Amino acid sequence: MEKGFEEKLQHFQELVHKIKYYNEALSVIFWDLRTGAPKKGVPSRAKVIGMLSTESFKLSTSEEMEDCLHYFEQEENNSKLDHIYKAVVKECRKEYDRSKKIPEAMYKEYVILTSEAESIWEEAKNTDNFLMFSPYLEKIVDFNIKFIDLWGYKDNKYNTLLDYYEPGMTVEKLDRIFEQLRERIVPLVQNIKNSPYQPDDSMFFKNCFDTARQEEFSLMILDKMGYSFDAGRLDVSEHPFTIGMCPGDVRITTHYYQDNFISALFSSIHEGGHALYEQNISTELEDTPVGTASSMGIHESQSRLWENIIGRSRSFWSCYIEDLHKIFPEEFKGVSLEDFYKAINKVAPSLIRTDADEVTYNLHVMIRYEIEKALINKEIKVADLPEIWKEKMKEYLGIEPNNDREGVLQDVHWSGGSFGYFPSYTLGNIYSAQIYNAIRKQFNNLDEMIKNGELTKIKDWLGENIHKHGKLLTPAEILKSVTGEEINSGYLIDYLESKYKEIYKL
Repeated sequence: MEKGFEEKLQHFQELVHKIKYYNEALSVIFWDLRTGAPKKGVPSRAKVIGMLSTESFKLSTSEEMEDCLHYFEQEENNSKLDHIYKAVVKECRKEYDRSKKIPEAMYKEYVILTSEAESIWEEAKNTDNFLMFSPYLEKIVDFNIKFIDLWGYKDNKYNTLLDYYEPGMTVEKLDRIFEQLRERIVPLVQNIKNSPYQPDDSMFFKNCFDTARQEEFSLMILDKMGYSFDAGRLDVSEHPFTIGMCPGDVRITTHYYQDNFISALFSSIHEGGHALYEQNISTELEDTPVGTASSMGIHESQSRLWENIIGRSRSFWSCYIEDLHKIFPEEFKGVSLEDFYKAINKVAPSLIRTDADEVTYNLHVMIRYEIEKALINKEIKVADLPEIWKEKMKEYLGIEPNNDREGVLQDVHWSGGSFGYFPSYTLGNIYSAQIYNAIRKQFNNLDEMIKNGELTKIKDWLGENIHKHGKLLTPAEILKSVTGEEINSGYLIDYLESKYKEIYKL
């Protein structure tokens, strides 16, 4: 290659790496804020975040970035790039075009606002004080509407936000998906409710579960899944999350409740599924914008696959019920495998999304999806959210929260400005069932593998077919490559009907 091309490529790589390093530093600060940073340090830390984010923003929208993109988008130069940097150019162009439309001062103000808002949300949730958080949320919603007007949109303003988290997804497509789920899931929920065979899950709530032993059990399960503690750690936060700095540093959190055993356990498995994705992205993609998940829906498919389809299966607990009895001998004394299996799969309307069962979970997502669409299209106001939330909970789930802590304040997402993110959970559920069907075709003895604790075989298969590609493939390309077809909600519905008809003897 000629010297001019090599020098240009080296300069572009240095620019890309610098942006990645700023973002990695930001991730460490965000992790610290949500795992125990002193309250009095939050305003100052928010300024640091604002400065670092602005510097990253400046680089991604700089004249030198535009110059590099223009150079490497020319056919004669683009053809000399390897497949990774061709993808990097496309990703940087997408980010450049998106970010260039946002004034620098506006972006900095927004980053500082959301950094402060996450800590305010946590305090507001703990004290059940929506009025404390609502001024921040109003500003965050207004910012997002302004951003959409600057970015532009097609058909529905919410489409622009959807596409950011799930490229190619639209309100029209999502409405159709939710309708397909609603048609078969709602009758299933009703039939389950009417069944005389109702599992007893009181074992999870009637005892006081020592948090140190809960942590011991969570760490053991994560290790069996193949989560590398040399490349990660498990901490505690108000709302469980995963944050990946690089494949060698992917951290997860959970939240322990002494009066609720399954909450932390399945949160740990869920976040572990996310972390396996991040830890197993190809190191060739490290320090580039394509060294991350293909989309939030694909990311969520990994966590839901591990948490629900594997983690709540009879085969899984056939392997680990003895370990459970060893760590909690008194709490689960006399509890059989079958009792435990049915208890962790009990279907009952839940006020808290993260505690919801597989069958009703998507109803929680629908509520948030409908509220977000209405907020972004200025059909409702932030001040009305507590009542709107209660009304929708009553309509979809037949229950109503007693306070805002277990209602509109329960999720962290809006404090960080993550509008358009919630539908990823339902898409992840659909993808997970579709992907698991492909895994079953690959391993005809899959249930026996899981019973024998051979979970790393599944991890390795996912790593080879999904994780390693990072963002080199789109969600649709990954799904087509792995399953041979486009998104198909039928696999999720069939899985739920088959599993719960057996449990509830329908």
